[in-house]
Amino acid sequence: MIKIIFWSSFLILFYIYIGYPVLVWALSKAFSRPVQKEQVSPSVTFVVVAYNEEEYIGRKIDNILSLDYPKDKLEIIVGSDGSTDNTNEILDIRSASHQVTKSHVGYRVVISKQRRGKVSLLNEIVPEAKGEIIVFSDARQMFDVAALKELVANFADDSVGCVSGELIFKEEGASGVGKGVNIYWRYEKWMRKAEGSIHSMIGATGAIYAIRKDLFAPPPKDTILDDVFIPLKIVEQGFRAVFDPEAKAFDKAASTSREEFTRKVRTIAGNFQLFVLCRKLFNPFRSPVAFQFFSHKLLRAAAFLFLMALFISNLLLMTHFPYNLIITAQGLFYFLAIAGWALEKLSVKSKLCSIPYVFCVLNFAALKGFLNFLTGSHSVKWEKAMDRV
Repeated sequence: MIKIIFWSSFLILFYIYIGYPVLVWALSKAFSRPVQKEQVSPSVTFVVVAYNEEEYIGRKIDNILSLDYPKDKLEIIVGSDGSTDNTNEILDIRSASHQVTKSHVGYRVVISKQRRGKVSLLNEIVPEAKGEIIVFSDARQMFDVAALKELVANFADDSVGCVSGELIFKEEGASGVGKGVNIYWRYEKWMRKAEGSIHSMIGATGAIYAIRKDLFAPPPKDTILDDVFIPLKIVEQGFRAVFDPEAKAFDKAASTSREEFTRKVRTIAGNFQLFVLCRKLFNPFRSPVAFQFFSHKLLRAAAFLFLMALFISNLLLMTHFPYNLIITAQGLFYFLAIAGWALEKLSVKSKLCSIPYVFCVLNFAALKGFLNFLTGSHSVKWEKAMDRV
């Protein structure tokens, strides 16, 4: 029985981290459905919901105004979710600024005096938006000048309902944790691109994605991951959600493991919530992404369970070959993870240690996120952190 648990856990983990990515890549080569991009210029509403973003909100508006897109086709709506710093004052000043009033860009500010949560503001703002295309972004990430044009070009293909751009992390001065997270993020984007080539990716990058307004399904107010719920509901309606690496936004990498841990806990709690809210997508007879939803989302979120089962069963079998060699390899891996934790405390960078360390941080965060979901202790009110599912 213990051997069955060991080898079942081993094979599932191999499938999660290696088998599925290779399989989905192979399928994307064999059954690729290229998006028919064309330069089109539908009306666009740029939606940003912010909480205490006085450091970035002014630069964000300037960044949107600098994008290569017809200004008379562009609208900006910024929602402030109970901000207590100078965010609201900056937004008011911007509304009267020469740059906005003379640019022919529609500009509106929605200020909530009480903190209601991002989803509540989105559900208020999107139905009132004038654009045929809604672009969602956060305050901190800045778009490449051609990003909006590249995003919108995908909607020339009638089968596309959602497009996610590529979030690129700047590594200058990044911590060892930041570099480890960046490697993981490149691996994740590679899979999303492959999934989108077959039919649809599972979710979007909250910092840069766009949808057809008439496909918007309001998320329940307690939804944690709106940037996964909204694309999945579009897929449920029969449209594709695709990844376009030509549409770029930029951000800084996580500076500490605590920052990445907090983000991941929220993400995993949100994923388990989505398994309930979007459970129809697990049905392979009705869902074109059932395979991806199960393999990429569910199994990945539950990987910590198989890691625990693998380690415990390996300990019970460690006196026999080849289990003695495997437990040694596991021990070395976790030793490097502990060394990565120690080096972070000393502000020493090591790629060798940062990858095992980040792997363990993410999976421990997955455990906590799962417990938060079970106990209902997660919150829909986001903090200023690295929210980039």
